[in-house]
Amino acid sequence: MGSKILKISLVLSLFMLPSPISAQTTSTFYNELDSFYKTYVSSGKVDYKALLQNRTSLNSMVELTEKVRVSENDRLDYQAFWINAYNVHTIKAIVDVYPIASPLDKAGFFDKATHNIAGKKITLNDIENTLLRAKFNDARVHFVLVCGAMGCPPLITSAYRPELLETQLTQQTKLAINNKEFTRTGNNTVELSQIFEWYKSDFEQNGASVIDFLNAYLTTPLTEKTKIKFYSYNWKLNSK
Repeated sequence: MGSKILKISLVLSLFMLPSPISAQTTSTFYNELDSFYKTYVSSGKVDYKALLQNRTSLNSMVELTEKVRVSENDRLDYQAFWINAYNVHTIKAIVDVYPIASPLDKAGFFDKATHNIAGKKITLNDIENTLLRAKFNDARVHFVLVCGAMGCPPLITSAYRPELLETQLTQQTKLAINNKEFTRTGNNTVELSQIFEWYKSDFEQNGASVIDFLNAYLTTPLTEKTKIKFYSYNWKLNSK
């Protein structure tokens, strides 16, 4: 009887352990992504023409995202994976229909076209709104998800990784908000990306205002009397 209980316990413990294959696949994905970005991305822009001629590394990463399994119980691992998956699948979706002038030129690009990722058949909007925004209420995600347009924050040349994610999220938020082309300050006014208009509630959590959110990252804070305006989003493709 005792030996049977021991065997059952061992079997259960094996099921409870994190999958080494999944962890290895995630690590491989991040490493390949580092190399990919350094080859095809510079100054936040993507060399889609070069990718059109050689899709090997891009296809390899997309295949890796299909094999990964992540749990939202490990917040940093989950967020890092889905941020990277969103960015690389956006690039893949653009390459598949290139040349285009904007991701909006492809009908349903964000809300209809589905991608096979981590056992899910999912749209880009689902990743952003259901898997990331709804679960974690972290407005910094808007500064790391890159939708393939010039109005998006720029792609960095390395993967987002669980062990670095908190630093990376804060760093990219600071860089965007302190960029004078992104946050356009004037006399008692500030012109902001429509990201702040579309997702206003994300920046006004716990009784804070949009100005409060900006001031948490700006090197030169704004006053509460600063008038907010929004400039039109630039949907032009973020191509080199």
